[in-house]
Amino acid sequence: MQSTTKLISLDIVVPVYNEEAAIEKFHQQLWPVVAELPYEVTVYYVNDGSTDGTGAILHRLAASNPHLVVAELSRNSGHQAALSAGLDLSRAEVVIMMDGDGQHPPDLIPHMLQLYQTGYDLVLTQRSNDKNLAFFKRTSSSAFYSLLNRIGDTRIIPGVADYRLMSRQVVDALKQMPEYHRFLRGMISWMGYRSVILPYVARERLGGAPKYSIRKMAKLAMDAVFSFSLAPLRIGVAIGIFFLILASAETLYVLSFWLRGRESQLVPGWSSLMFMLLIVGGILLITIGIIGVYVGYIFQEVKRRPIYLLQKAHPSPHADENRQDHAQQ
Repeated sequence: MQSTTKLISLDIVVPVYNEEAAIEKFHQQLWPVVAELPYEVTVYYVNDGSTDGTGAILHRLAASNPHLVVAELSRNSGHQAALSAGLDLSRAEVVIMMDGDGQHPPDLIPHMLQLYQTGYDLVLTQRSNDKNLAFFKRTSSSAFYSLLNRIGDTRIIPGVADYRLMSRQVVDALKQMPEYHRFLRGMISWMGYRSVILPYVARERLGGAPKYSIRKMAKLAMDAVFSFSLAPLRIGVAIGIFFLILASAETLYVLSFWLRGRESQLVPGWSSLMFMLLIVGGILLITIGIIGVYVGYIFQEVKRRPIYLLQKAHPSPHADENRQDHAQQ
């Protein structure tokens, strides 16, 4: 009796946005690596509302390779939403997320799979050449992770972005967290599954320009801070208590003049009064603004709008499953 061994299935999720200059070169690097693996591989390219020729290139690649699925989102929903769309489409036992600009080296994938086979649910990758980054990018990233780890309850390792391997258990657990403001690296760290870190040297982009503008980086940072920490509210309370102590000290100082019968020495000070009013008013506005941001986040969450809208996926990622279901019926 001949025994057969079932191949482990592997899905690779690659979000892309206006990457017509890089995506074909990236695929030419990726596919030779995964084609040699003893896995059933499907690559999900998630087109996040690209306005250039990215979609046409992806469909041309998919037409010549049955292991490629192109998922088109209805609009540009953002990098984290595009990753979530790919994770929702995936069905494999193992899922790898990576960017399509060429900075994440595909030849790391076999090493990630070897670590998975040893029993890890998560294989994280850590960029080890931060010195090659621009000064602003390097310093802002370092300051962000330092701040987030100080004020948050979930530790996030610097340099560990969205190039990672996840088991099916991790993916299914992540899909149970339908947060609108998504910071995936924080959400995955929060889950606490057994993980290992694999360092890598980031490569140069294969073409085009980086898509994470300062505005987008600031938005991601805000999502991380306000989703994983209540520290801004505590800071507002602490500042309020500090100025309350100052006001009490000022009151005691004035009362001391009256108790000693030296009230004539008290000269009304318009400038000091205005100074205190401006300081207190500013602190109140900042505190109310912080509360307003949290309320805004709550408002967007309770509306339960979808994180993304899938326009179409070609070919149908589960066509084989549907054919098997009809055959069984």
